[in-house]
Amino acid sequence: MAERFRVLVIDDDPGIRDYLETLASRQGYDVTAVGDGEEALSTLDQSRPDIVTLDAVLPGMDGLEILRHLKQRMPEVPVVMLSGHGQARTIVEAMKLGASDFLRKPFEAEELELAFQKALENHALKEEVEHLRGRVRNERSILGLFGDNPKMLEIREIIEQVADTDITVLIRGESGTGKELVARGLYALSGRRDRPFVKVNCAALPSELLESELFGFEKGAFTGAQKRKLGKFEYANNGTIFLDEISEMHPGLQAKLLQVLQDGEFSRLGGESDVKVNTRIIAATNRHLEQAVREGSFREDLYYRLNVVTVNLPPLRDRIDAVPLLVDHFLQKYNEEYRKNLRGLTQSTMDVLTGYHWPGNVRELENMVKRMVVLGSEAAVLQEIAQREKPDEGGDGKGEFVDLDALGADFSSSGGLDLKAISKRAAQIAEKRVIERVLHQTRWNRKAAAERLQISYKALLYKMKENGLSEGR
Repeated sequence: MAERFRVLVIDDDPGIRDYLETLASRQGYDVTAVGDGEEALSTLDQSRPDIVTLDAVLPGMDGLEILRHLKQRMPEVPVVMLSGHGQARTIVEAMKLGASDFLRKPFEAEELELAFQKALENHALKEEVEHLRGRVRNERSILGLFGDNPKMLEIREIIEQVADTDITVLIRGESGTGKELVARGLYALSGRRDRPFVKVNCAALPSELLESELFGFEKGAFTGAQKRKLGKFEYANNGTIFLDEISEMHPGLQAKLLQVLQDGEFSRLGGESDVKVNTRIIAATNRHLEQAVREGSFREDLYYRLNVVTVNLPPLRDRIDAVPLLVDHFLQKYNEEYRKNLRGLTQSTMDVLTGYHWPGNVRELENMVKRMVVLGSEAAVLQEIAQREKPDEGGDGKGEFVDLDALGADFSSSGGLDLKAISKRAAQIAEKRVIERVLHQTRWNRKAAAERLQISYKALLYKMKENGLSEGR
């Protein structure tokens, strides 16, 4: 049942108050009636009116003064002024102060009803205009972050073309490149923008939990299932669901997702009937899905269902022109969130940020800007970047040397040197260094590192174990 509109009646005449209360109640409004302006102002937080009727002549503060206070505290709430005199000066002054209408006493019930309808319609229209302005600002701010890089302009064009359709979109790119930002851009420009946007990270949960998270379950479906639970797809009905890291979904779940894509139907865990949903699907991955299909870890039919429109998001190092835009965006975001006032970065800091190679992409930049805002200083971040760019600590490899002693090359002995053994040991050391560096660059995301090294995930785990590599080293 829809919530009823609330009316606040302010009139010092008990007979008029009762009459207005009766009329408004018959029209379906909830009514609060008070006898003077001071009482009305003191109870605004409790009455929370959607519309006010205000007598122009009151004891104490007069109606115009009360109107002035009402508009200061609740500028969006329409106020209908009532008066038995109807002096032109009073009417003009009331309209200047923001009254939505002015009725002379006595008035007919139809006049009051019409005044209420007109005031509420105008209020609704203003809200809709403001909503549309806010939406346009939001869309511009999201798409504006893409910058003028030709690759990003191409992506922006794709987003604008397909956003207002129900077509499935697959967003691809390295970890941290801003795939969720693209998904939200698609959502903001779509006809579903006023419906839910539901994000699910497919890598964050084991397959059993992910299934119940996505599709829900019935009471008694398993031990501990004491009542029905709706899944994310049901919460996203008529809206959009964003499936991040889709490549990590178990093949059994992939089949269920395929059914949703094909028929818009699925069954809850323990359920006997199908649930029908109308949900737009946007998926994202940082893996090479074609390789996953060849290896058998990703269904080919699901791949073709998802890969209708693909957005290939380049890493931040290939679109450095976006760094200043992103910095401004994250400064505003975290200044508001943490109530700070770091308004801009120095030019020298911006030069460092635009010259950095950003192995962690947009996510790394966001975290650095957040740290600057919280600490109120740029020094710690600049020091961190300088440390990371040292040649032997994840830089470009210049200045590295081969420790011949570590290779077992004993030049002090008059005996021979085992060149094959030395070459094998050198290869092992080089392999370890390359794997370690790629792991650092991918923030120890093993699947992304395996893809970059062009080896299988299992092979990477074996080589990490063989070389004694772990995240805590």
